[in-house]
Amino acid sequence: MIPFAHALASKGDLPIPAWLFAWGAAIVLVVSFFGLAAAWRKPKFEGDEWRPIAPRFSAVLLSRAAQFLFGLVSVFLLGVVLYAGFEGTSAPDRNFALVFVFVTVWLGFPVASALLGDVFRAVNPWRALGRAGGWIYQTIARQDPVHLTYPERLGRWPAAVGLVAFVWLEIIYGSAGTSISLSPQVVAEASVFYTAYTLVMMILFGTETWIKRGEFLSVYFNMFSTLAALEVRDGKLGRRPLLSGTTGWANVPGSVALVISAIGVTTFDGAQEGALKSVVESLQDFLHDSGLGITAAVRGADTIIMLLVLAGVAAIYFAGIWGMRGVKQAPSFPELRRLFGHTLIPIALAYLVAHYFSLFYFQEQAQFTFLLSDPLGTGTTDLFGTADHGIDYNSMSTSLIWYIQLGALLAGHVSGLVLAHDKALSIWSDIRVATRAQYWMLVVMVGFTCLGLALLSIANQ
Repeated sequence: MIPFAHALASKGDLPIPAWLFAWGAAIVLVVSFFGLAAAWRKPKFEGDEWRPIAPRFSAVLLSRAAQFLFGLVSVFLLGVVLYAGFEGTSAPDRNFALVFVFVTVWLGFPVASALLGDVFRAVNPWRALGRAGGWIYQTIARQDPVHLTYPERLGRWPAAVGLVAFVWLEIIYGSAGTSISLSPQVVAEASVFYTAYTLVMMILFGTETWIKRGEFLSVYFNMFSTLAALEVRDGKLGRRPLLSGTTGWANVPGSVALVISAIGVTTFDGAQEGALKSVVESLQDFLHDSGLGITAAVRGADTIIMLLVLAGVAAIYFAGIWGMRGVKQAPSFPELRRLFGHTLIPIALAYLVAHYFSLFYFQEQAQFTFLLSDPLGTGTTDLFGTADHGIDYNSMSTSLIWYIQLGALLAGHVSGLVLAHDKALSIWSDIRVATRAQYWMLVVMVGFTCLGLALLSIANQ
């Protein structure tokens, strides 16, 4: 993570030892598993139960005027990021660009999406620019733009690659604790490059197609929005059963890679600060002794370890899927891998909240006080009279932070278990066979829970 101040509890401050909570979490998962087997005997998420709600509010919220306003604001904020990055201070904790991109947007929208639905779609600056470009073309040429057909086999693979590249820029290119740092100017340059790349892809394949498949922020935040009870369809706001939007999400190629990448990059960020710190440092020394410069050695070692962590996360999931193959009348391994891919979405959200909650909470104080009043960080402006405000690290106790982190991990894994059980019931009509198939997914969920708690505990030492 870029060098923002973390407010994590020390091991001595933890109200419950992580190892004790790990045992408790495992027991909760096992009890939940058998409780589901006894009480949840028919699939509840396979049907389409979406219903429109609040028609007047929906009409206003989704009107063209509102969409234009949201787009205008989002493009303006993108402009502020570019301006602050190029013209502002190089201090990462005083520049609007870094906190806004890597904290407010990157960490805020997954939670907002899980609670409220696909809110990023309305405020996506690249979608606004793409739609504006299409409107201009239609006005001048008096015909719709002609686009290439998007290859369906690509699916969400471009978004998965984009996700890993974004995190690589943040926590590897901008490694903390070395001579390397992610400067606001680099963020601005990367934003310009990504804007140009995204607009080119929209020209080639169409704005909405690229938003749904290739624009990684849209695809990533949309993944979390499938957990929400709110969804927009055909220009109307509606309600559906909580978690039900995830069913079928992984049918698109590259979806499993995306959610595994989401878990993997967060796992790596936590592990490199604790569990894998000595391994990373040893590899850095080896690469440096082999002739690489210190900067290349640091980035090279981190890149190798991150790829290995991604492979490890994938191996945990694939091991559970492979185990289910032995169950009577089980689908093929590729089919099972796709059918249960959505069960990892709540785990990805749980890892994100558990690892970054304290960072988000305290840095948002900065975002909406001194960074908002002095976005360039030069000390020459005070737009809202809050430029001299600071971060109150005593506004939330370490005990409360710890409970929130642990609660997020447990809630995410129980949700994943619920989704896996419901999917198993749709595949195996016999409740006994469906339950037997889920023994493997229970092991997967317990494994991810223990991994998350271990990373959290080591990071808090």
